[in-house]
Amino acid sequence: MARESFAIGGVRVRAGASRSVELPLTRLVTGGDVSIPVQVVHGREPGPVVWVNAAIHGDEVVGVEVIRRVLGQVSAKTLRGTVVAVPVVNVLGFMTGDRYLPDRRDLNRSFPGSTRGSLASRIAHLFMTEVVAKCELGIDLHTAADRRANLPQVRADLDDPETRRMALAFGAPVALHASLRDGSLRQAARSAGARVLVYEAGEALRFDDESIGTGVAGVLRVLNALGMLPEEEDADEEEAGGAAATLVSRASGWVRARGSGILQTDVQLGDLVEEGRRLGGISDTLGRRVRLVHADRPGIVIGVNRAPLVNTGDAVIHIAAVDEDQPGQVADDRLLTSRRQRLRAH
Repeated sequence: MARESFAIGGVRVRAGASRSVELPLTRLVTGGDVSIPVQVVHGREPGPVVWVNAAIHGDEVVGVEVIRRVLGQVSAKTLRGTVVAVPVVNVLGFMTGDRYLPDRRDLNRSFPGSTRGSLASRIAHLFMTEVVAKCELGIDLHTAADRRANLPQVRADLDDPETRRMALAFGAPVALHASLRDGSLRQAARSAGARVLVYEAGEALRFDDESIGTGVAGVLRVLNALGMLPEEEDADEEEAGGAAATLVSRASGWVRARGSGILQTDVQLGDLVEEGRRLGGISDTLGRRVRLVHADRPGIVIGVNRAPLVNTGDAVIHIAAVDEDQPGQVADDRLLTSRRQRLRAH
């Protein structure tokens, strides 16, 4: 018996086909219509239904490119299951390079949304009903906020065995156990019964090969771990720079500036640091040192502030403590040397 077609946005996608769908969103003040673009790859054979989305924040462009490349490697003729790809959720913010919506609301604090709320709430509701409600697993692609950079990492509920399995299958340098945030897509999707991986990597409004390559390979590895891909369509290891051991972390925190001035950092993304290590310094405009910045915990650097000017209390360096059940990985930073070298090259 042929597999049933997949219904979304008022259309049906037949088994073994890939189809572009537009989810009507709103009308611009100029009178033009705006829709959320979706690509559905509906495999011939039954299997899991997975969504991959990017640009919930309009300035986070890395995930858009990740999805473009993933779609180039997934065929409806050989896929087992269904992939629902949404490269740009915050269409209005994406068009202007803005993190937020025109009303300055954060879409990722507006889920699950409603049909009668703000624009952000309506977009969130549309995404929940047309995408999340039809899937069992989602991969939500993000980058760091403006003037920050993130080491490629997966954030997820690592206490759930199946979510943990998918997070480790992704193969990012770090898998971070992250609590649910009110109004986030991950929280709303979890309440609806779907598991979610959040991929964080790179900088806003900028492509970099490490973040994109790790993201592409990670998504394909997850699909493969779910049994959705034939072996020849598994992750392209050359593009990803090869799979690396994933460090597991259950806690992280930002080291904050203890003075205002011009920031100079002495560490890179992916560096393993000990508590008390010097991470950089803050100087005034005449070059006089105001404060030194030291690590307040041992761990791996997963985020850095790229802004040259900081004020007292600003987040400077994000450190993830590595799980104590991985003592060998903490002691041997050669596991991440090649990855750090590629990050520095970009």
